[in-house]
Amino acid sequence: MLQLLIHQFAISGILPLLLLELLPLPLKLLINPCLFVEDGWIKSSNLATVGVGVIQVIATGITTWLVDKTGRRLLLIVSASGMTISLLIVAVSFFVKGFASVDSSLYTISGILSVVGVVAMVITFSLGMGPIPWVIMSEILPVNIKSLAGSVATLANWMFSFLITMTANLLLDWSTGGTFIIYMVVSAFALVFVSLWVPETKGRTLEEIQSSFR
Repeated sequence: MLQLLIHQFAISGILPLLLLELLPLPLKLLINPCLFVEDGWIKSSNLATVGVGVIQVIATGITTWLVDKTGRRLLLIVSASGMTISLLIVAVSFFVKGFASVDSSLYTISGILSVVGVVAMVITFSLGMGPIPWVIMSEILPVNIKSLAGSVATLANWMFSFLITMTANLLLDWSTGGTFIIYMVVSAFALVFVSLWVPETKGRTLEEIQSSFR
């Protein structure tokens, strides 16, 4: 029974981190001004970078205030939902760009959609998927495996970062819109995973969290 509980804790503590590590890359791609400056959707890459940075700082600050008021699980669900929608918006905007003429109103609308998607992505990522998995891991893992599990999660985090970064350009060369669709599916899966298997840890003891796995 103890080994089963430890296994369940490891899955619920580490798997969200492994899964959610797939999500920061779309954020990095979205806030990369080169994707939008080249198409004329954003006039100044410096202004875009500063704007995104300001939004991210503000959203993260709000998260530090909300995390102990609304709970971790709710913020993760809201964050994953928002990221799924924003990734879909950006994917659609790139697909539209592929067949719309540059001087058409449809192309202009797709540019506006891409900017809306960027802002929504930054805000929703900073509200949950960015910081909260690390908080949950520290609260959900038993003391006797916390150090090992934390090390494994951190190692896997960087391994995923390396693999995703190495394949990002290949995916973008294949299809920019398709790339964001792939990460939208990952985000949707993260939403389902959090909704079904990640318990709320706010204000709960380790014993109370254990009961969630029984």
